[in-house]
Amino acid sequence: MSGTRCQALYPFSGERHRQGLRFAAGELITVLQVPDGGWWEGQKEDGLRGWFPASYVQLLEKPGKATPQPGEDTLNGHLPPGWQSYMSPQGRRYYVNTFTNETTWEQPSSVPGTPKSPPDDSASVLTVNGYYISGTPVHQLDSGHMSLQKASGDPQSPGSPAAPRRQSKESSLTINCVTFPHPDVMPEQQLLKPSEWSYCDYFWADKKDSQGNNTVSGFEILLQKQLKGKQMQKEMAEFVRERIKIEEEYAKNLSKLSQNSLAAQEEGTLGEAWAQLKKSLADEAEVHLKFSSKLQSEVEKPLLNFRENFKKDMKKCDHHIADLRKHLSSRYTAVEKARKALTERQKDLEMKTQQLEVKISNKTEEEIKKARRKSTQAGDDLMRCVDLYNQAQSKWFEEMVTTTLELERLEVERVEMIRQHLCQYTQLRHETDMFNQSTVELVDQLLRKVDPAKDRELWVKEHKTGDIRPVDMEI
Repeated sequence: MSGTRCQALYPFSGERHRQGLRFAAGELITVLQVPDGGWWEGQKEDGLRGWFPASYVQLLEKPGKATPQPGEDTLNGHLPPGWQSYMSPQGRRYYVNTFTNETTWEQPSSVPGTPKSPPDDSASVLTVNGYYISGTPVHQLDSGHMSLQKASGDPQSPGSPAAPRRQSKESSLTINCVTFPHPDVMPEQQLLKPSEWSYCDYFWADKKDSQGNNTVSGFEILLQKQLKGKQMQKEMAEFVRERIKIEEEYAKNLSKLSQNSLAAQEEGTLGEAWAQLKKSLADEAEVHLKFSSKLQSEVEKPLLNFRENFKKDMKKCDHHIADLRKHLSSRYTAVEKARKALTERQKDLEMKTQQLEVKISNKTEEEIKKARRKSTQAGDDLMRCVDLYNQAQSKWFEEMVTTTLELERLEVERVEMIRQHLCQYTQLRHETDMFNQSTVELVDQLLRKVDPAKDRELWVKEHKTGDIRPVDMEI
């Protein structure tokens, strides 16, 4: 398929692959590599190269017809009407009914529309519009597994035949309406943000809750983390509020104590120091009152405001992802319904084919043609549902990445904001201690100047009654 050209059916951002190729719907791409796994490498007309999902494009070139090989019986010249022979890229011949789009490995017999030998149900393959269901008959597939695969390696375009393929194992499984690579054939996936332990890499699957009774999605776990952070922030704001109350009450009591008249009659340098100590209580009360005010305006209020904005962002993210998951679930339900309809049509076709082998009649042939048309239509309906499902899952995937990264940003912002405001708390506390220290420095200075002798001198000078001492009485 190297060199085959294809056209984009849907726009692709390129973010789902480390070397993704970004393109818009309708752009032309030249295919360079087609490995297993559903991702192709290609090059746009502007020279950009990269990888993209095969389901996002439509091949423009039909596979070449098979050339006759020596020794083969009659080939196209003697095939029943409507049948053509093709060669797969692996070198194996297959046959396509151009009327019904039926594809088979077996050379059709002379009866129109009838394979040369009955198909082997143990390894039956249905190919519809470039997709195949392999390994087991369709009606036996586990409904919990998404078994539809793009037939990589076989070029095709709308209306062109597609070579059937056999596959030993299913390459994907669906859990709670989300399709994941099968563990046995899972291709290597690169982390979107290696070495960062980012939310967008580790919360795609669901897990049991702590009781083991219910299933919780990875996104719900992230939401629980954010809700817990919101609760912690609320409790921090309540803690700061209690601290403010303590500061306000403490300032009130200090102010009241500073006005107490106890020991107001002390005199001298000691009395001056005592008066300054009482005044320092009033100054300290004012410092603590300012501290409580700043705690309210610079710590508590920002915490509460940020919490309200955080709550709005969380609600928006929660509703958006929940709606996408519901849409994905409804698309998966449609796929399962179409799969069931296809199984019923296949059973009907098998039954009529068996009737044809027993008795050939014009009526039976018409019934088989009608059954084939219905089976093909059912296959087309199934593929249309699968395409819609894949589009819904792709949209959910991209929004999950975007939203988890947004939640990650909000969490970093929340933690950083709380850290900054707690640092502001400690800074205010240091400033309060410094102011408190300054209020008692003058008291310390006056206490160091207390001089009992000087106090005595001053007191005596003020209150002396006379310095003439008494003498003995003379007779």
